[in-house]
Amino acid sequence: MSLYMLPLAFGPMQIVLVVVVVLLLFGGKKIPELMRGLGSGIKEFKNASKEDEEDTDKDKEKKE
Repeated sequence: MSLYMLPLAFGPMQIVLVVVVVLLLFGGKKIPELMRGLGSGIKEFKNASKEDEEDTDKDKEKKE
């Protein structure tokens, strides 16, 4: 099995099991807070990568 097929290896039963375990570990009230933190982290990562790309483009223009 290749690495690209890994997400397809999980069936509906495994996904339900993971959701139940997460609910048991963190509780229903904590999950929205965790998801907000995850979302803000992803947003910050995207902004940082965009800024890095812009800086790289500016450096290339200066060299020319």
